[in-house]
Amino acid sequence: MIGKDEIRNLRRQYTKKSLSANNVSQDPFKQFTKWFEEVLKSGFLEPNAMTIATATKDGKPSVRVVLLKEFDDKGFVFYSNYKSRKGKEIDANPCASLLFYWDKLERQVRVEGKIEKVSKEQSEEYFKTRPYKSRVGAWASNQSGVIASRSVIIREFLKYLVRFGKNVPLPPVWGGFRLIPNYFEFWQGRPNRLHDRICYTKQKSGWKIERLAP
Repeated sequence: MIGKDEIRNLRRQYTKKSLSANNVSQDPFKQFTKWFEEVLKSGFLEPNAMTIATATKDGKPSVRVVLLKEFDDKGFVFYSNYKSRKGKEIDANPCASLLFYWDKLERQVRVEGKIEKVSKEQSEEYFKTRPYKSRVGAWASNQSGVIASRSVIIREFLKYLVRFGKNVPLPPVWGGFRLIPNYFEFWQGRPNRLHDRICYTKQKSGWKIERLAP
């Protein structure tokens, strides 16, 4: 059993960088791009991993890690099964939040906004770039559904391998989501837990930039 003091004493001092409202980009997408370029050079196992929090219509939350597949000034795109738990929650309540946590750089980015589906054409374009067996797996898995054992999903996988061969079409229940931001928060770890937090809030014209208390 791990003792409570063993966990309580897990801490580190953040000393690498600083963040000021005077030197960030006026555009949060440009600021994110700058940070993400540093992430890509920093040796992360999954540099595009992001946590996405969704909620049911009545506010019950759930959270999981997905992979960012593209971003631009329209928003952040990821792909999933539309009938999965996250897909159903997004359909019922399209408000969501993303979290990027980059420990090697002592940084976090939070992004909040509304989610919409990308076009079928965009989903098909991306689906074709996936590895062959990942495309088959998208057909085989009734994502988030209860199964009796792993053999069930293996059997489904083999069935679709035979059915499609190398020409695997886009499943009708699979595709992309785009989170359209109305809020960003950039967090930079600092000594003594006096962290830098700079937020951007969407206005009718441009973005309002503010510093938050750590």
